[in-house]
Order: sequence, then structure tokens, then C-alpha cells
Amino acid sequence: MKRRALITVAAVATLGLALGSGPAGAQQKDKVTLMLNWYLTGAQLAFYSGKDKGYFDQEGIDLQIQEGRGSGPTIQAVAANNVAFGYADIGTMIKIAAKGAPVKAVGIAIQKSPIAVISLAEKNIRKPEDIKGKIVALTPGDAPSQMWQLFVKKTGLKESDFKTVSGDAKTKVNAVISGQADALVGFSTDQPNEIWQATKKPVQTIMLADYDVNPVGLGIVVHRDTIKSNPDLIRRFMRASIRSFEDAQKNPEADVALVQRSHPKAGTREGLLNGLNATLALLHTSDTEKERPFKVSPKAMNETLDLMIEFAGVDKNAGPATNFYTNEFLP
Repeated sequence: MKRRALITVAAVATLGLALGSGPAGAQQKDKVTLMLNWYLTGAQLAFYSGKDKGYFDQEGIDLQIQEGRGSGPTIQAVAANNVAFGYADIGTMIKIAAKGAPVKAVGIAIQKSPIAVISLAEKNIRKPEDIKGKIVALTPGDAPSQMWQLFVKKTGLKESDFKTVSGDAKTKVNAVISGQADALVGFSTDQPNEIWQATKKPVQTIMLADYDVNPVGLGIVVHRDTIKSNPDLIRRFMRASIRSFEDAQKNPEADVALVQRSHPKAGTREGLLNGLNATLALLHTSDTEKERPFKVSPKAMNETLDLMIEFAGVDKNAGPATNFYTNEFLP
């Protein structure tokens, strides 16, 4: 009888491991929301393809993806605990966190800055001096406009060399399309595609990173309470996210086709593929080219913080950079 009881206990324990202890076998998944910085474009596509492939389900995560309207509102939603995860510009996050928002980055996807001067190729703006005499569209206070100041300084341009007009992201794109502006300062991962899809004309970009203006870009942001209370959820989320981005690197065409089937209004195949490829080209610096996606170097984060202190009004005593990011949740 005693031996039979021991066998029964062992069987129950084995069943418990199969059903409840690992994310893949969990009966009840964690329902979480990822809020993006923008609507679905090639820059955000890997999260959708990873969800469609079941990578988040396999980690015990019932993921809902919510489109955003800028990194600032996304970060504020995370800080208010309205969403568990945000995909947002890390420079913007540093600026908000330095003022007291309880948020931190747990993985940096875009490590070479996507900030660029974007124009129709017919405007012949191929190098900084070509900007002289042109009209440039900016969004006051956003990450690109802040780094634009440094770009102007580093390339020897003067404020009197060009004119500027102001508007939000969509207004800037429309200004370039309509000819009201010669160029805009924005993100190479999506705005060139918007211009190309509207005009079917070649688009030219000047990458600010090529002129030593290289803050890190988009990454995963969480509330500090989540770090304390549910670190396992963050680890599982990051594992699924890494798999999603690695798959996109291997076969971007297949990922675009998959997402188009589940989100037929997402955009054209060409537009999504161009945006995804532009994003994948920015996943690593020379310091992380042998690493898996999302692992950022201390050097890149230190340089980003220095730029935010000098050009975005972040308090000089806000550092060190480790106040704002960690790699501890990456496999």
C-alpha cells in the first residue's frame, strides 16, 4: 500500500509539471498588451509575425498588440500601468524617466539610429551641404528634431542656411509629397516608404548615424514594478521577441506575406518589405554584431544618455546609463 501511494504522489507531481510549471504547458496564459510607437509598418512587423507563428503563445503569453501614436504616449501608458510592454524610442524614454516616470528598457531592437533627412531623390539632397537653401520639415520636441540640432552642429551647417516648417509626423510626410518642404527629419524605417507609396518616386535619405549622431532607437519598455513583481514574464516576452526578429532576418518575405494574410489592410507588400528590411539593417552596431537581437552595448547606451543630456534637456546627474536599461532579461 505504501509503495502504491508513493507511485500515486509521483504521478501527480509529474502531471503538475506537465500542466502548470512551464510556459509551454501552462493552461492559463498571461494576458498582456504590447503598445507600439506607431501603427503597423515594416518597423513593427516582426511582433505581428511572431504572434502569428505562436511564439508568444509558446511562452505562455496571450499577446495583444495595440498600435500607438508616438513614443511619448506609449511610454506614458507603460508608466501608468495601462499596458505591460511598450515599443518606443529609448531616447524619449530616457527623457521621460529622468523626470520620474517609473520605466526602464529591457531590450533595444534598433541600435543604429534610424533618424534621417528624407527627401525625394529629385531634390538632390545627398549630403549635408545640399540642405543649404532648402525647406526642412521638423516636429518640435521629438527625437529626430533634437538630434537634428547635433547634426547641424557636426556638419558645419548654420540655422540661416535653411528654412524650417513644423508639423507632426504625417504633416511632415505630406509636406514633402506636396512640395511644401524639400525634406523632413524623421525615421528611415517608415517615412521613406510612405513618400514612395504616395508618389512612386525614388526617395533619398541621409542617415544621421553616418555623421556620428547615433542614439539608439526603438526598444522594449516596462514598468519598474513589473521588473520586481514578474521578471519571469519579461524573460518569456523577450525570448519570443528575439525569435520573432531572428525569423524576420532569415526570411523577411515570408514574414511580410504572413502578416498581410492576418492584417490585409496593413499596406502593400513592397512597402512593408522595404520597411522591414530597413529596420533589420539597424539591429546591431559593431559592438553587438555577433549578439542576438535586443542586446545593447554599454557604450551605445552611455553615448545615447550623453546626447540626451546635451541636446534634450536631461539632467546631467540623471546617470549612469544603467538607470535606464538592463540586459538581464535576455537569454
